[in-house]
Amino acid sequence: MTEDVIQLLLGQHGQIRDLFTRVQEADGRDRRDAFAELVRLLAVHETAEEQVVHPLARRAIDAGAPLVDDRLAEERQAKELLSRLESMGADHEDFLPLLAELRASVLLHAHHEEQYEFPYLRHSCNEKELRGLAVMVRAAERVAPTHPHPGVETGVENLAAGPALALFDRVKDAVSKAISTDDRTAG
Repeated sequence: MTEDVIQLLLGQHGQIRDLFTRVQEADGRDRRDAFAELVRLLAVHETAEEQVVHPLARRAIDAGAPLVDDRLAEERQAKELLSRLESMGADHEDFLPLLAELRASVLLHAHHEEQYEFPYLRHSCNEKELRGLAVMVRAAERVAPTHPHPGVETGVENLAAGPALALFDRVKDAVSKAISTDDRTAG
């Protein structure tokens, strides 16, 4: 594997930007499907950052603690907005304005990571460490919750609550997929 953690996260930031555009431009089932994909990517991406990247940044970067605390506050705000959007559904009349608010929040958060966290990590870690961190992020994403859980933003909170939340989310996803499949075959 030649991809390092910063390349991985930058690629995911690009996917997130693209998914926001897809959700905004779609309607009906296409919007709902694109939004479900966005929810999942944001949830697993942020969880992995909270478990792997932010703890390292807190230790490796001078004044890393306040920098990470700011990112965690941004993540909590985004999770709260994402949770509200998920609760209201993609067909709700207030969905697009709230989605625009979430998009601005998430893109600002990504900019802050790209500007204030990633360059310092690249400077603080060698290439082997950065590639190892990418493997750790991928592993964390495989077991991460697939829906937002505001209030669970630190690595410790994710390690304590994450497995149960991930199991719950995956059951929820399977049930939703089964219902959606039934709706398609019935209609």
